[in-house]
Amino acid sequence: MGGPCFSFPPAAVRHHHPDFDKLQLRGWKAVQKEKDLPTAAWEKEKQWALRMGLTGSDSLTDKSIPTFARGELPHYAGINTFLKAPYIEDVTAVGNYDAAILGVPFDGGTTYRPGTRFGPQGVRKISALYTPYNYEMGVDLREQMTLCDVGDVFTIPANIEKTFDQVTRAVSHVASSGALPIIIGGDHSIGFPCVRGIAQCTSKRIGIVHFDRHVDIQEKDLDERMHTTPWYHATDLANVPAVNLVQIGIGGWQVPREGVEEARKRNTSIFTMRDVEEMGLAETAARALELAWKDADAVYLSFDIDCVDAGFVPGTGWPEPGGFLPREALELVSLIAREGICGLEVVEVSPPYDTSDITALLATRVIVDVLGTLVAHGKMGAHKGLIDKPVSIPAGPEVA
Repeated sequence: MGGPCFSFPPAAVRHHHPDFDKLQLRGWKAVQKEKDLPTAAWEKEKQWALRMGLTGSDSLTDKSIPTFARGELPHYAGINTFLKAPYIEDVTAVGNYDAAILGVPFDGGTTYRPGTRFGPQGVRKISALYTPYNYEMGVDLREQMTLCDVGDVFTIPANIEKTFDQVTRAVSHVASSGALPIIIGGDHSIGFPCVRGIAQCTSKRIGIVHFDRHVDIQEKDLDERMHTTPWYHATDLANVPAVNLVQIGIGGWQVPREGVEEARKRNTSIFTMRDVEEMGLAETAARALELAWKDADAVYLSFDIDCVDAGFVPGTGWPEPGGFLPREALELVSLIAREGICGLEVVEVSPPYDTSDITALLATRVIVDVLGTLVAHGKMGAHKGLIDKPVSIPAGPEVA
């Protein structure tokens, strides 16, 4: 007795050597794009390293290696600036660069777990792991922009308000120079003085896109302006209206009702994690941009590392489960940055609680992804048109 008969369609022909151009794989496109990137800045850096670090020993066959480590290589050596960018000791020269890293080592606004004062050190240290080239973007930051590290703001550990004044002064100097301020915190209380520093330099209107699990918009916490309060005070500034504040990723059990009440009063926009899930990343970014840019002239990007699920970012002051996956967060910040920004802050990295530097590494990735996106979409330098009231801060007298 015969069994059932089945008729199968003929097997598809599989080529042993597929035509990658026809497949249009992103990976293959990235391979092709790399050949169009320049290498002049890398060659110049290697020559500079030999001049500053002396030529290497005769036994080395690679004659580009100096005696003293200078520049990008080796990744485990050298002084910790962000991405091995040049350290600008004289901050009056910051305007010679497209973007400037500045650290704000302050955790006096923390209400639970301290340690974010070490955030700038932690992020700079692990950033040495990276090169300035991103394969998928087809971008080489060393070749396509100029980046410097101006070091840290001199914060006052026992005084929140004096620290705020120092931060505002530092950010306003960088913004006035034309360099894009890239701020590494520090706790989230610094969001207010950072925005205030940019707002002082312009008569134009600024929107804010804020990634977080917490609304951070109550007036005071423990009778002070803490890391739960930056957007109350930032949106009190004349040219930073609350209707242009968009907060993404909010939710969980750490959202004080005082902040929710204030968000309701000020008519801000809040996207929860469920909102993001239902809309998808592209639609979330599109709606956030529409709200933040409505009648605004620029957008400031604030990224609290605790917006990412606590399993990926143990080194933070207020960890909360249920947040973004790292790749979701990175995709969203890149989508926001495509339209240009007037400043970026990455806050709440607390190295004492970090594991294997993974929280600091994600913070590094947020910064370089934003920079790469700005370069790839021709938005690096677009913020300069915002600065119509540059501040002038006097330097000290010449040293004899």
